[in-house]
Amino acid sequence: MSFQKVDIFSIPYAVVNYDSAALEIIEQAKNRTSYAVYALPVHGVVENKQNPSFAEAVKKADMIVPDGQPIRWAMNNFHKVGLKDRVYGPLLTLRVLEEANELGLNVYVYGGATEETLEKFVAFIQKYYPNVKICGKYREDKPNDNTLTPEMVNGANTHILLVGRGCPKQEIWVAANKGKINAVMMAVGAAFAFHAGTIKQAPKWMQNNGLEWLYRLIQEPKRLFKRYFTTNTYFIWLVIQYKLFGKK
Repeated sequence: MSFQKVDIFSIPYAVVNYDSAALEIIEQAKNRTSYAVYALPVHGVVENKQNPSFAEAVKKADMIVPDGQPIRWAMNNFHKVGLKDRVYGPLLTLRVLEEANELGLNVYVYGGATEETLEKFVAFIQKYYPNVKICGKYREDKPNDNTLTPEMVNGANTHILLVGRGCPKQEIWVAANKGKINAVMMAVGAAFAFHAGTIKQAPKWMQNNGLEWLYRLIQEPKRLFKRYFTTNTYFIWLVIQYKLFGKK
């Protein structure tokens, strides 16, 4: 493990950029290491504070990348690490697929909000990364099912398992299979829908200014209002506590 970690409200974030994160992931994938990667924005910080099962899953992660701009700002402000950009899960997924394409690695795709999302995401990979071998694809019939087994993934000679089941479910599932699945497991959530084209990504200027949450809220107000209202407010309170009292 060749990268620094810094604590942001009890989450050990990796001080990495897209290139260094992708290269580390590919190196572990080539060795078929059981390796857990999470991309956590503000929502992940709040989930870690409030959900004990998620907090346990965080402890099992090998690499947690700063998915959101507020996380990058906190890392730079609290620890002076000088990160020039966040490491956004959907873009990290593409960077990893680029490297996997060069090497002809086996990728297993697990998740998707709908069967259409899963199929379109697989088609996207096959179109733009033709040397990547899709060695398996799987989606649970019921959201809370966990019927994909380590034997199924290992039997497909998987190098990289992309997991898109949404936070916190996907991270808890990856943690439960750490040491059982001999592949890099990337919990990348929204990457499935974005690259499948079923949900539009925010304009670049909104992403750069930490406003992606607002764009997604406009798209899915009923589903995301409670999440963003509570998580954003709670995160701001954590930052205020830290700046005033040094409390994490």
